[in-house]
Order: sequence, then C-alpha cells, then structure tokens
Amino acid sequence: MFTGIVEELGEVVRITETAGDSALVAVRGPLVTSDARHGDSIAVNGVCLTVVDVSDGTFTADVMGETLRRSALGALRAGDPVNLERAATLGSRLGGHLVQGHVDGVGEVVAREPAAQWETVRFRLPAALTRYVVEKGSITVDGVSLTVAGVGPDWFAVGLIPTTLKLTTLGVRRVGDPVNLEVDVLAKYVERLLDARLADPALPVAGPPVAGPPVAGLPGVAAPGGVA
Repeated sequence: MFTGIVEELGEVVRITETAGDSALVAVRGPLVTSDARHGDSIAVNGVCLTVVDVSDGTFTADVMGETLRRSALGALRAGDPVNLERAATLGSRLGGHLVQGHVDGVGEVVAREPAAQWETVRFRLPAALTRYVVEKGSITVDGVSLTVAGVGPDWFAVGLIPTTLKLTTLGVRRVGDPVNLEVDVLAKYVERLLDARLADPALPVAGPPVAGPPVAGLPGVAAPGGVA
C-alpha cells in the first residue's frame, strides 16, 4: 500500500527482456534503496514492483508481460525519469490517499495550460474508469496522488503546483504521453457492495460484531473466535 506522495525522482538504468514477454528493470533511486531489501515493494510510476536485488543505489525488479501490456511501463526506456515511492508503514502519514499500486488503466495527456503559479493538465480517461472519477475526488497519475479539478465524459483535469511539476515526472509529460491511472479503491468497493444490494435487496445487513470472552490481562481484547 502506498500514499501517492512521490519520494524520489529516479531513473531507468536498463530494461532487459527475459523469458517470454517479461522484463527485468533496473532503476536508480538512492533514497528508496537506502533501506530496501529483497522482497520489498517500491512503486515505479504508480506500479507496485517487488525488489529482486539492490546494489549501489539501484534496484532491480521483475515486470510480467501482463504489467507491461496493462500499464505505461512498457513504454519506458533507459534514461527515462520515474516516480518512486516505498510502501507505506503503519506509522506513515497519509499525505495523499490509499494507493494500491495496481494500475486500472492507461490515460493520455491531452492538454497543458500553464498559469502563473500552477499548471492545469487534462488527461484522456478510459471509458471503463469514468464512473469512478468525480470532481474533488482522488486519482493517482503515474503514482502521484492528485485531486480532480474537473471531469468530462472522457477526460479529467488536475492542477499541478510547482513542487509537483519539479519533483515528479508530471512536469515533463508532453501531450500524447501515456500515464498510469489508478482510481480510488474505495469507489470500487462501494460500487461492488451497491451492485450486490441492488441485485438482491434481501441480502442481510451485517450486524454488530459479537465479542468473545475477554482475554485475561488484556482489557477489551477478545479471545480467539470473538471480536473485541
């Protein structure tokens, strides 16, 4: 799980094709690799990847063909900048919103409108994702947690402050460039629950949890089989 607050602007060192249609990607990121170990998760442009190896500020990760096809990672080349974020911990500040690192679709930059202190950027939105995007809601673009400033039938717009423009890849994205999109997972859960309720109004509504007997010495903690 991530928060959509980019920690570091890294760089693709190399991409090596492996068996089948997969690849091994090497990314330079001194900050995110400072405490990284084999098996850790690092989001690369919003895609959760598992660290295979770490050496001299660079980590490698396997990328499956499915990920290359369903995200914009397949368009990366050596030298490209990438947004990097380590997985959140239970003590992390939630500066953005809950981000899974599971790309829902690929969008496209369709317009950029510079202003004095910020820039408005409009993205094309896949039809399957339009119902999850609302004005003032959250969306992740290339791993960056953003607030939706405007939305249309097949597009949405965000306002980017100077810090975001300087410290993430969104500052250099050009019209026509692909971007990874992840909609708010809470919206998808709500939709699933409502669909089930509308399909079968007789479904029981979950009641309050049933507490088991208390565990000796631990007030408020139920014994196995119960909920405190």
